[in-house]
Amino acid sequence: MEKMKILWVCNVPIPRIAADMNVNVPNICGWLTGFANSIEKLDNIELYIAFPQLGIKEIKAGTVGKIHYYAFSQPKLLGFLPVEDQVHESKYMREHLRTIISKVSPDLLHIFGTEYPHSLVAAEEFNNPEKTVVNIQGLPSFYWMHFNNGIPYKELKRFTLSNIARGNLLQQAEKMKRRGMTEISTIKAVGHVIGRTDWDEACTKEINPKVQYHFCNESLRDSFYSGDWEYQNCEKHSIFMSQAATPIKGLHFMLRAMPEILKNYPDAHLYIAGNDLTKTDSLYGKLKISSFAKYIKRLISEYNLEEKVTFTGSLTEQKMKERFLKSNVFVSPSTIENSPNSLGEAMLLGVPCISSDVGGVKNMLLHNLEGYIYQADAPYMIAYYVKKVFNDADCALIISKNAKSHAGKTHNRDENLKMLLKIYRELYEQ
Repeated sequence: MEKMKILWVCNVPIPRIAADMNVNVPNICGWLTGFANSIEKLDNIELYIAFPQLGIKEIKAGTVGKIHYYAFSQPKLLGFLPVEDQVHESKYMREHLRTIISKVSPDLLHIFGTEYPHSLVAAEEFNNPEKTVVNIQGLPSFYWMHFNNGIPYKELKRFTLSNIARGNLLQQAEKMKRRGMTEISTIKAVGHVIGRTDWDEACTKEINPKVQYHFCNESLRDSFYSGDWEYQNCEKHSIFMSQAATPIKGLHFMLRAMPEILKNYPDAHLYIAGNDLTKTDSLYGKLKISSFAKYIKRLISEYNLEEKVTFTGSLTEQKMKERFLKSNVFVSPSTIENSPNSLGEAMLLGVPCISSDVGGVKNMLLHNLEGYIYQADAPYMIAYYVKKVFNDADCALIISKNAKSHAGKTHNRDENLKMLLKIYRELYEQ
């Protein structure tokens, strides 16, 4: 096959590039690193990666290994407003992407993430839909409808000082809806999408019935391909959640399940990856706390969970792996997901998993065989399945083994690379 030049447009730099630029190394998008490392070894593909960097006025370019990279301008935030409220259009961003595309002259453009302003701008500037493919990550044009599931109406409208910047929970859902408008425009501007679940295929086809859908699973972060969960070495009756910063991640459902779990297992403990969103031990903390965080704080108090919930702080890849392996069970109580990488990572390690029945989860985890899937708005079912795992070590070991086997196939790096390269060849040759 002829040598192809492929330009990736990503939301963040992969860790190797971040380190080369001396900027913060992201703990997200580990699957990008997996694909990039594999593609770098190929002689028939020349890989270029472009990504935004806040506030720069000149393109920053460099090379790590055989990968060429470009950082382009991302509009500055308006004061302390969140990312979704930033100015979405910038002359620098468009000029930079136009320059990068012209300089690289790629055979194919591969965009990761649909909702970002730069995704749409890149598609517009390349202006070749049949040679452009966008990878589905989340889908905010559908996510927003599930943003506040399970939160009482009075909490949705509750005012905090942080609302001045963020808005209340109803307004935050509307902001996600507006982000979804960019996503809709992007999916309509490209000829191809890459997804991995029945759910994301249905969603993209609803947006653009003419788009060509390609299936390709994701490869995950390197360290999760080694290591095995062992019942005898885990912290008994410990529960782990990998994210909880927004209502979508469903922490409120998990907290509602805890009293029922504690009736039978009074030593049960919930660990949550990330900083303590309820922390208000400073003036800044009191000003920053969100409506959702206040609601979480009230739930913790109402159910007397102060000694039963621990926020771990931000976790590196290795620390995240260690926390998975220490856990008796992993719970993903999200109100909506496509295919959560945290669930894939837990399955790869063999951690017993419980997940809400949302989005594309059924494409990842088979109920009763590899873990447990429950109705998303039913915290009593979280409690039921957590207790089932705690109560039956043999059952936990069976679903652990089966989940690990399934995830090993879903996230097989060699097979996923073959799928991706097949897509590239199809687009290149058409």
